[in-house]
Amino acid sequence: MALQCGIVGLPNVGKSTIFNALTNAGAESANYPFCTIDPNVGVVAVPDTRLDALAKIVKPQQVLPTTMEFLDIAGLVSGASKGEGLGNQFLGHIRSVDAIVQVVRCFEDDNVVHVNGKVDPIGDIDVIETELGLADLESIDKRIVRIQKQAKSGDKEMQLLLVTLVKVQEALNNGIPVRGQELTSEEKKILRDLHLLTAKPILFVANVSEDDLLGEHPFVEIVRKRAESEGAGMLVLCGKIEAEIAELSADEKKEFLSDLGFEQSGLDRLIREAYALLGLFTYFTAGVKEVRAWTVSKGSRAPAAAGVIHTDFEKGFIRAEVTAYDDYIACGGESGAKEKGRLRLEGKEYVVQDGDIMHFRFNV
Repeated sequence: MALQCGIVGLPNVGKSTIFNALTNAGAESANYPFCTIDPNVGVVAVPDTRLDALAKIVKPQQVLPTTMEFLDIAGLVSGASKGEGLGNQFLGHIRSVDAIVQVVRCFEDDNVVHVNGKVDPIGDIDVIETELGLADLESIDKRIVRIQKQAKSGDKEMQLLLVTLVKVQEALNNGIPVRGQELTSEEKKILRDLHLLTAKPILFVANVSEDDLLGEHPFVEIVRKRAESEGAGMLVLCGKIEAEIAELSADEKKEFLSDLGFEQSGLDRLIREAYALLGLFTYFTAGVKEVRAWTVSKGSRAPAAAGVIHTDFEKGFIRAEVTAYDDYIACGGESGAKEKGRLRLEGKEYVVQDGDIMHFRFNV
């Protein structure tokens, strides 16, 4: 799965600093608006300590984590939906992603200018939300104009699409993003090919100062309440600190985090939160050649999970040999799991669980 999260926000909120630390991609970062014009893309490993535990037992030739892609999308400004600040170009980049990570400035620093002259987290969120909503309205308005004649001619499919579009249009005009609207599964399916921006799941990242690593500033609480009201994800991190951590070796990183009182870096938490935001989890394959993590959506059945490895695995699926992660570790691997009856044979209807160690039997 080529899963992408777009990192958005107003100029100078710390997006590129966080992206650089996240991916070590070296995106330009500067104290002026529009320093990022083309979206920088970075592929990052999804941290999972279970891989290390499996590798200790299996001793494979290589260990391969699952990955996600992050896009650093240039700072949006008020009027972006009308082309301000190259807005149309940037909104086009957002349209391709699966989820949105919005970096919100929750620190005060006279040396870092704010595009609107003052630090205002909710104002910043509203600017982004408004521009995404206006862009969606433009897409919907154009589609309505295109299908009205077909709907009037009696085309049932176009009539259903028109009713759905008008419903979403009205809610957007009332300031309700698509993800916050009460839509049926059928309506969501109808809207899918429009790639509406406000339909994408969102994670707010409160970028705090080095003196507020726990996120105790009132700005953070404001963002937290906003996230709760929208059913969005939210986490706190300090871009400056994360940039420093990213430069350290594994041992130095562990020691540095310990000194700060943290088990995980903010960036590791960001990756995991973004992963969960998309309704994803991990299963594993474990053999002498490699121990590998694979990404599947929650609720996936065994054939679909097999298809993530190769389409032939799904087409010719026969059965899956499955061991729960805890059982695999407790039994010391596959042989021990078999001896103790912890390795199960599952068919096409088996719903894959997070952490399953799986081996697929197939015939094409």
